[in-house]
Amino acid sequence: MAMALVEKRARFRRLHEAGCHLLPNPWDLGGARRLEALGFEALATTSSGLAWSLGKADGEATLDEVLAHLRHLCPATDLPINADFEDGYAASLADLARNVAAAIDTGVCGLSIEDQRGGVLSERSAAVDRLTAARAAIDASGADVILVGRAEGILLGAADLADTVGRLVAYAEAGADCLYAPCVADLGAIAEIVAAVAPKPVNVLLWGAAMRVDALAALGVRRVSLGGALAAAAWTGFETAARRFRDEGAVAPRDPSFR
Repeated sequence: MAMALVEKRARFRRLHEAGCHLLPNPWDLGGARRLEALGFEALATTSSGLAWSLGKADGEATLDEVLAHLRHLCPATDLPINADFEDGYAASLADLARNVAAAIDTGVCGLSIEDQRGGVLSERSAAVDRLTAARAAIDASGADVILVGRAEGILLGAADLADTVGRLVAYAEAGADCLYAPCVADLGAIAEIVAAVAPKPVNVLLWGAAMRVDALAALGVRRVSLGGALAAAAWTGFETAARRFRDEGAVAPRDPSFR
């Protein structure tokens, strides 16, 4: 029997209260179910993985496509799902709030809002206003959905650590339940972020082969995600096999575990 949504949401919130949980990012139902079978406790969607599956570049999926994707995934697994909701797919605060409400209706247990639009970092005050609007929409819904405030400056190459930390603190004060700055890989910088927003939990993207979950957990990081890494690995394997088929007329033996 499918787990009740209220319990999925409560379980997801409990995961943020202690320890460090892993948050892999599938882009389709098959991936979500395989990750559930592998014993993961929660999932997050990936904007890049979804976009690539649609033949688009990251950031090109439409609101309707994203909502349809969430409606497909959320009821199909007992695992809580955190939505990569990019910039909320809206320019105005009213539209942002309406879109957040629509995402909540799909059954998500968390959603993230970025502080960039079209690859341009937003002014901090405008980003705070957007997080405040998202927070208000969640509160108005009555749903226990975790709001993740994302600081994209380091990913975009448009901000330093001090600006990123300042933004995350401001987003926490605006009502974000969890804070996230993609592509911060230095352990000292991550420790600074964790301390700055404490006691609110921090998400870290596993960025590069040198990063390890145990080291992040020791810093107090509450959750670790992969972004588009699983999708990139899958598409790399797909293209490698297709090239071999094209160029050599052969393909590697099939893994018998995939049935």
